[in-house]
Amino acid sequence: MTENRSAAYHRERLAEALKEQIAIVIEGELADPRIGLATVTEIVIAPGGKAARVLVQAVGSEEEQQQTLEGLTAARAYVRSSVREALGLRHAPELTFHLDHSMEFGGRIDQLLHRVEKRAKKKP
Repeated sequence: MTENRSAAYHRERLAEALKEQIAIVIEGELADPRIGLATVTEIVIAPGGKAARVLVQAVGSEEEQQQTLEGLTAARAYVRSSVREALGLRHAPELTFHLDHSMEFGGRIDQLLHRVEKRAKKKP
């Protein structure tokens, strides 16, 4: 039991360090014109630690978001090696970038709740 807890804690710490370092690389080192304004929202590391899913929010239209994702995917080997070097890791996880749509879903839920609230007020 202690092993699982310590492994989970290690993964959480690694995820936070990866999130910070990947954000630094995206904001400052990547010169790909396809990459727009992007924010790393979450890192999900596989239990074995060999792979990590990087959730990114990109500003712009659906097409611009897709271009940002393509640019990040094209630069993932560079991002991985930069992170490995900066964090002093022997093996950095294989990175895959995914768009994070949670803010859009949250906005839609807020709209629906507001409608329900309005309807409840109208009924006597």
